[in-house]
Amino acid sequence: MTALVVGAARSGIALATHLIASGEVVRVVDRKPAAELHDEIAQMPGGVDLRLGDESGALDGVNVVYASPGVPWDSPLLNEARARGIPVSSEIDLFLKLTKGTVVGITGTNGKTTTTALTGVVLGAGKRPVVVGGNIGDTVLDRLDEITPEHWVVLELSSFQLESVAQPRLHAGVILNITPDHLDRHGTFGRYVDLKARAIEFAGPEDFAVLNGRDEVTRALAARTRAHVVWFDQHQPLPPMPLPGRHNMENALAAAAVGRIAGLSDETINGAIRSFKGVEHRLELVGEWAGVRWFNDSKATNPDAGRVALNAFPGAPVVLIAGGYGSGFELKDWVADVLAHTEAVVLIGASADLLQEALRDHPKVVRASTLEEAVNTAAGLTRLGGVVLLSPAYKSFDMFKDYEDRGNQFKALVHKQFAA
Repeated sequence: MTALVVGAARSGIALATHLIASGEVVRVVDRKPAAELHDEIAQMPGGVDLRLGDESGALDGVNVVYASPGVPWDSPLLNEARARGIPVSSEIDLFLKLTKGTVVGITGTNGKTTTTALTGVVLGAGKRPVVVGGNIGDTVLDRLDEITPEHWVVLELSSFQLESVAQPRLHAGVILNITPDHLDRHGTFGRYVDLKARAIEFAGPEDFAVLNGRDEVTRALAARTRAHVVWFDQHQPLPPMPLPGRHNMENALAAAAVGRIAGLSDETINGAIRSFKGVEHRLELVGEWAGVRWFNDSKATNPDAGRVALNAFPGAPVVLIAGGYGSGFELKDWVADVLAHTEAVVLIGASADLLQEALRDHPKVVRASTLEEAVNTAAGLTRLGGVVLLSPAYKSFDMFKDYEDRGNQFKALVHKQFAA
């Protein structure tokens, strides 16, 4: 049995490690050259046939293909595999087929990571062991052997991952919200909605669809499941969420609803939520200097996520750092929120020209060619009691490896700016 793993990043490494341990012959292919994959190569298990920089001949002699989340589901290589009759799967698909745990899957355009982490904290306050992973950054296939029927498994599931699972059967499928995103990959908003709906479409009557009744698109999905529908926005009592913003209250409501499904008391649920410290790169407080708070919201990779952050600081004078990679976003509502909630805007990245024109009615918009220049500029524009907010509303690939790299560089530059 020869398996082809497409993509040499975290998911690909987990797949290769699991498949090698299962006795399969494993080939890993990645379009990037070896010079760009030093860390990944070092983590690959021995015995892997590693082919980097060229996909030619990758399918020869292969019985099954596993694609990493970053590989388009309709890529030429995967389509060629299907044309040859070779099954195409993924890390998360394989995990869901093999795991013995009770799976909670959390999806939505915004808030997935915070809600996934928070749900893990809530369930961890009970008596059953908990594993958290998926798109949140931690692979789960390499933890398969430690997961028992007693485990709760909490997975953040992106549209890319849901697309790659043949039948994602989840005991509790949570859909937080749905607004246009990743249309460059999925083509239409309808297709994107269909992928999110997969989190609940394969559920049975004994399962749960945990939905946001405040979100019009999500609310309509209730008709597409056989599961018991739980409207998490109606959950009472309101949990004591320590993080700012209405969106974080919705995240807490979703986690609380899952806690109730798990049989936890409201006292236990609220105690767990009260202890939550937040997630890196999601409205993360970097620190406070001279009466100014600096927040890292690098995970805001689309305008709707950026709007969430902009509405989290009512009454505070905000200096926004925004801009990055991407196209096709609807900016009208984001622009309205920027005009309403910021004193100044510092623009970076490939979208800076577009955003400068969109914000032509804003009284203070400046440009920066680097993130370091943006941090220095923002420091000069803010005032006592203010907030400097990195919430790009665009993806990171024009200037950074990923949103984590962008956020980490921002935090380092802020600390450098105020180092004694």
